[in-house]
Amino acid sequence: MSRIGKRPITIPAKVQVTIDGTKVLVKGPKGELFRDLPPHVIVSQEGEILQVNRRDDSRTSRQMHGLCRTLVANMVEGVSTGFQRRLEIQGVGYRAQVQGRNLVLNMGYSHQVQITPPEGIQFAVENNTNVIVSGYDKEVVGNTAAKIRAVRPPEPYKGKGIRYAGEVVRRKAGKTGKSGKK
Repeated sequence: MSRIGKRPITIPAKVQVTIDGTKVLVKGPKGELFRDLPPHVIVSQEGEILQVNRRDDSRTSRQMHGLCRTLVANMVEGVSTGFQRRLEIQGVGYRAQVQGRNLVLNMGYSHQVQITPPEGIQFAVENNTNVIVSGYDKEVVGNTAAKIRAVRPPEPYKGKGIRYAGEVVRRKAGKTGKSGKK
């Protein structure tokens, strides 16, 4: 039995879960999420508890068990409390601001980089250098944060660029140069 897959999922008070075969619909105060799970798993609801079980002990069923349980748990958590990902901008003159719903980045290019959020995603900026990506779908929040980071990933010599909060960037030593002219 999968250690992750056998753990039950507790449904908060304001969240509704609808199960139709392999289709799971979760509605909550933040929004609603739908996912069609593979046929290897069975989702059952008993009161305020969701349980994910596998149909048989085949290799693919065992692989999907823990994954599907985590996907459903993230759906429940997302529509009730939501997710957020923090990014830090480091470098002289690098800054971010929110214009309407869009995020505008000044990252040392000849132009400003404008990022439009997908459905259900909000941007917030603190001190022009900290960007907060928030939403109810964990996958979309992570993908949007990765797109923002890809605009200017941290470089290894000075560490300038966009990084996740708490990310440790491995630094490299620069060139040593010649020791005198000949």
